[in-house]
Amino acid sequence: MNYDFLDESGQILREAGRLGKIDPNVIEFLAAPGRVVTFRIPMKMDDGSFRVFDAHRVRYNDALGPSRDGTRISTDLDLDEVKSLALIMSIKHAAGRIPAGGGKGGIVADPRELSDREFESLCRAYIRNLRPRGRAYDVPGADIGTDLQTMSWMLDEYESVTGYHEPAAVNDKPPILGGSLGGYEATGSGVFDVFREAAEQADFDIENARVAIQGFGQVGSVAATMFYEAGCDVVAVCDSRGGVYSSDGLDIPALLAHKKSTGKVSDFAGSEPIVSEKVLECDCDVLVPASVQGVITADNADRIQARMVVEAANAPTTIKADAMLLERGVIIVPDVLANAGSVQLCQMERSQGLSDNYWDIDTINHLRQKRLARSYREAVTTAAEHQLKSVRLGAWINALKRIEEAMHLRGWC
Repeated sequence: MNYDFLDESGQILREAGRLGKIDPNVIEFLAAPGRVVTFRIPMKMDDGSFRVFDAHRVRYNDALGPSRDGTRISTDLDLDEVKSLALIMSIKHAAGRIPAGGGKGGIVADPRELSDREFESLCRAYIRNLRPRGRAYDVPGADIGTDLQTMSWMLDEYESVTGYHEPAAVNDKPPILGGSLGGYEATGSGVFDVFREAAEQADFDIENARVAIQGFGQVGSVAATMFYEAGCDVVAVCDSRGGVYSSDGLDIPALLAHKKSTGKVSDFAGSEPIVSEKVLECDCDVLVPASVQGVITADNADRIQARMVVEAANAPTTIKADAMLLERGVIIVPDVLANAGSVQLCQMERSQGLSDNYWDIDTINHLRQKRLARSYREAVTTAAEHQLKSVRLGAWINALKRIEEAMHLRGWC
C-alpha cells in the first residue's frame, strides 16, 4: 500500500488553513514540527548479545501549552509517522479545547521479542535518553506497544533521575501511582460517545444498527462492548490474526472471553471467518476502523456499505477515499474527534495529578462525554458555516483558529 501519512496530514493542514482563512505564517510554522529528537539506545540482551534501538520524540507545537502524549513501540515506526501523529495530536488537543500542544514519540522495537527485563530496560533507557523536563514541557503517554506497566516504569525512571515525585510528568499510568480512573476504557468509550452525538445530529437510529469493527485491541474491544450494550448488532470484528462475522450479531461478552482464553477472535462459536479487508466492506450501517492508518482508500471506498464511518484509528481514511465517501452521503466522524477520549482523559489525569485531588469514575465519564460531544457539535457548526460536507475540516479549522490565536498573542507571528 502506497500511503504517505505525513503528506496526507500536510494536505489537510493546508486545506483547512485555506478554508478557515488562517494566517499563512501560522500554516508555514505548522508545516513542520517545532522540535524533533532522534537518538539510539544501546542494550545488552539477556543472551549476552548487543542491540541498538532507534527512538524518536517530536514536539510539534506548544503554543497552547506543554506538548504531550503517545509513545509507540513498534517495528514499523518511522520518523515521518511520528511527525504526522504529533501534528494530529496538536489538532486533537486544540479541537477539544485542551490547553496542550501535540507530542508523539516511540521506539523501533517489537515488545514480543523482548524478555520482561529487556523490555523494562528499554522503556527506562528511553526516558533517560529523552531527558524529559517534566510536566510543564513535554509529557509522554501510552500508545501502541505501551500500557499501564510501561508508563509506570517510565514515571519511576523519570523520578529516579530527577530525585522527586512528579506524577503529572507521565500520562496513562495506574491510579495508584497518580493516574486516573477510566484510562483503559477512555478511547474506546469515547468512540461511542462521539458516535452517539453524531447519530443524534444525523437522526440516525442507534438501536439495532449493524456495526463492523476492524481492530479488536484495547480500543476496538471497548468500543464493541459499548455498541453492544447500547443495543447495536456488532456483526463483524477482526484482530491481527483473523476475523469473525455473524449476520445476527456477535455476543461481544462471550467473544471477549473467547479472545482472553485463546488470544484471538478467530474460531468463535456461531460465527463465520472473515478477513480484515472484508470487514471494511461488509453489510453494515456503522463501520469503525480501529487498527491502523490508510485502510480505507480510493481502491475500496466504492465497496464500503456503511452509512457512517467512525474513525477509532488515526487517519484510517485517505483524502481521496474521504471525498468519495462524502460524495455518496456517508457520514464520517473523524479521528481527531472520534478517538479523542484518551486526550480528554489525559487532561483530567494531569489536573488530578497537579492538584493531588482524585475524582470518582462517574465524574470522569460525565466530563469525557460532555467534552467530546461539545467538540463534535462545534465541528459540525463550523463545517456548516463554511458550507462543507466534511466534519473533519470543521474540526481542523476550529483547532487551527485556536492555535493561531495563541501564536498571535504570544507574538510568534
